[in-house]
Amino acid sequence: MAIEIKAPTFPESVADGTVATWHKQPGDAVKRDELIVDIETDKVVMEVLAEADGVLGDIVKGEGETVLSGEVLGSLKDGETASAKPEAKSEAKAETKPEAKAEDKTAASAASGEEPLLSPAARKMAEENGLAAGDIAGTGKGGRVTKEDVMNAVEAKKNAPAKPAAAAKPAAAEAAPSLGEGDRVEKRVPMTRLRARIAERLVDAQSTMAMLTTFNEVDMKPIMDLRKKYKDLFEKKHNGVRLGFMSFFVKAATEALKRYPAVNASLDGSDVVYHGYQDIGVAVSSDRGLVVPILRNTEHMSLAQVEGTIADFGRKAKEGKLSMEDMTGGTFTISNGGVFGSLLSSPIVNPPQAAILGMHKIQERPMAVNGQVVILPMMYLALSYDHRLIDGKEAVSFLVAIKELLEDPARLLLDI
Repeated sequence: MAIEIKAPTFPESVADGTVATWHKQPGDAVKRDELIVDIETDKVVMEVLAEADGVLGDIVKGEGETVLSGEVLGSLKDGETASAKPEAKSEAKAETKPEAKAEDKTAASAASGEEPLLSPAARKMAEENGLAAGDIAGTGKGGRVTKEDVMNAVEAKKNAPAKPAAAAKPAAAEAAPSLGEGDRVEKRVPMTRLRARIAERLVDAQSTMAMLTTFNEVDMKPIMDLRKKYKDLFEKKHNGVRLGFMSFFVKAATEALKRYPAVNASLDGSDVVYHGYQDIGVAVSSDRGLVVPILRNTEHMSLAQVEGTIADFGRKAKEGKLSMEDMTGGTFTISNGGVFGSLLSSPIVNPPQAAILGMHKIQERPMAVNGQVVILPMMYLALSYDHRLIDGKEAVSFLVAIKELLEDPARLLLDI
């Protein structure tokens, strides 16, 4: 009996998806709950698993094709085994049989001069780290190179002993003739759905919002002293969860959002929706682009819960395992460009939210304190906001509230 393989049901905010990677080919044996195909949306990569044991039949939607919610991707022959598959007539065909080991496939590819198969995510990661497909040992089905294989190859490359300078020169001399003097190399790759969606939303935000940005600066010394004093005890108390700066910003923003509800509001058509809870999105960089998973009900979260959840989001983003639920919703966003060295920027609001807080690099600067010049670790803060919902007075007061809470952390505990 043939079972239809269908695309997942997408949320209302996701119109369609793209077939990213088929992990099985027609005739391959499939186990129940085994990953068959990845569907890339503008938010996450969704996995489609087998409903039963059997053999993969025809593929209706190939890699790179657009699919709608619930659309048929292919078929699964329920109850059949790979032995029913016709025997390969050539050595090349035999190499693609499911019984073939990944090592045999990789070796055969190397011998024939063919590159191992890479998933789109694995190929992008390999290119970013300067690795050729032939440099990576594939452990996936049929010798396919996975993201984990690329990560292992990157680590191996980092840990490999440096080659003597004398040995490096001949290699450079050999590579030189491949490009003539003055040659200018270009590479064209399709934009990922996530990147395209980010671009679309940012352009839409700038063209539809009355967006303004207000700036302030915060003395980070109180937070840094507090963190230095208690970080070891904090990590021991909370089972390895590290105390960072982001949890203080999340808690400070949560308190400020309570005081200024308009900053926590959103626009729905001609209605303003005031949220009686604080769901804060934290911008996280991933191989596929910037993603914003959501911390739910931060008003009820402790510093340890905030740090632990953010660390978990970071791991998921790196492994490409953030779910649609992780990314949906949010009443406010915090973006930390400081981790990349940004000293000052104007973040763009993420609709339908009304505001976004931008953190930046901590930089020592001379500051006037009680008539004396003191060197302090300072950070610029930026609040971009939709002027249709938020007045300038509210925006400035909101940012000042965050500044005061961070410069005197006891206020967070005393609720003052």
